[in-house]
Amino acid sequence: MSAALLTDKYELTMLAAALHDGSAARTTTFEAFARRLPDGRRYGVVAGTGRFLDALREFIFDDTALEPLASFLDSTTLDYLRDFRFTGDIDGYAEGELYFPGSPILSVTGTFAECVLLETLALSIFNHDTAIASAAARMVSAAAGRTLIEMGSRRTHEQAAVASARAAYIAGFTGTSNLEANRRYGIPAMGTSAHAFTMLYTTADGPDEQAAFSAQVNALGTGTTLLVDTYDVTTGVANAIAVAGTELGAVRIDSGDLGVLARRVRAQLDDLGATGTQIVVSGDLDEFSIAALRADPVNSYGVGTSVATGSGAPTASMVYKLVEVDGLPVEKRSSRKESHGGRKAALRLSRPTGTIIEEVIYPVSAPLELTDPARALTVPLVRGGRPVGVPDLAAARALVASGLRSLPWEGLALSQGEPAIPTRQVRIR
Repeated sequence: MSAALLTDKYELTMLAAALHDGSAARTTTFEAFARRLPDGRRYGVVAGTGRFLDALREFIFDDTALEPLASFLDSTTLDYLRDFRFTGDIDGYAEGELYFPGSPILSVTGTFAECVLLETLALSIFNHDTAIASAAARMVSAAAGRTLIEMGSRRTHEQAAVASARAAYIAGFTGTSNLEANRRYGIPAMGTSAHAFTMLYTTADGPDEQAAFSAQVNALGTGTTLLVDTYDVTTGVANAIAVAGTELGAVRIDSGDLGVLARRVRAQLDDLGATGTQIVVSGDLDEFSIAALRADPVNSYGVGTSVATGSGAPTASMVYKLVEVDGLPVEKRSSRKESHGGRKAALRLSRPTGTIIEEVIYPVSAPLELTDPARALTVPLVRGGRPVGVPDLAAARALVASGLRSLPWEGLALSQGEPAIPTRQVRIR
């Protein structure tokens, strides 16, 4: 299916005007960046690069896509779109890289015609996926190595759910409940049952929780996770062990004071001899509630609404701005929406210990010579319209984990504060 209509009308009207007077052929560079991080955030995580490159291959105007455009575009523009393929170059931050205000996350170079068409495609993917990954990374830090399950499919658009699962996995989540994300990206699928399954085993004599647990264990084995809070948690735990025995894989608590309940359930499981049975908690969790449960005997967290909606920051607020025309820097100077001209790249400086201390953004035409420990952030993504390499979720996950380890300790705080490191713009004098 073509991705060409996943865009805004004004990109095509600009294209038509530029084709009319010949400006469409001018060589340009557009950059995607965020002027600031969401309130309370100290860093962001780049996600969506692989999805963007996949969508770029599908960004073609077939007859179905062209048909509705004929109502407002002239024949010259329609002919251009009919033959359109992106042939330029794209550089940017690798998927999984941390970013900060002003980081040139994506740099798109080509003719004005081909670059302007990609604005909405790039921003819709990166703004969504980066927001999810940035929130998820905070949850990963709060969980301190414990299992995180993405369970947000029922709280967002059905296609956004797949992208959300992918972004959360990049940030360090262990798996997802979403089966399409499992099929499409190989993300481990996780999940067992809901309260409805337990309630199904109700007769004229009342609910039969043991019958529900028996059905689940008989079908899935003793390694399954039994949901024990449909009626009474203490009774539910007793019923779970009575049915599955002390080798039961886990019990899940989905409501109530999760910290208090987790402690009580852990003591009860241990008293029953189920010392290896783990505790999974879920129910409106976010990074703050996960952090609050850090001292409690919780083994896994199921996170839904907050991760699928960016935990209060559903967009990364990235913009896509023209920064260079025919090798000349151009800048937008309107109040509070300014941009820095010229095609740029970036380096990140660190201490010998690996802790990062500064991000330096510089013109590509004037590369820096630095003696301090530094790592290049800008890498080639597309050359001559062809992607360089293939998306690698394992590499992206490793990059996020490495990035989180490199942050100054205060950069991992969940409280309000400045970005974890400063960003410095080097400009040609």
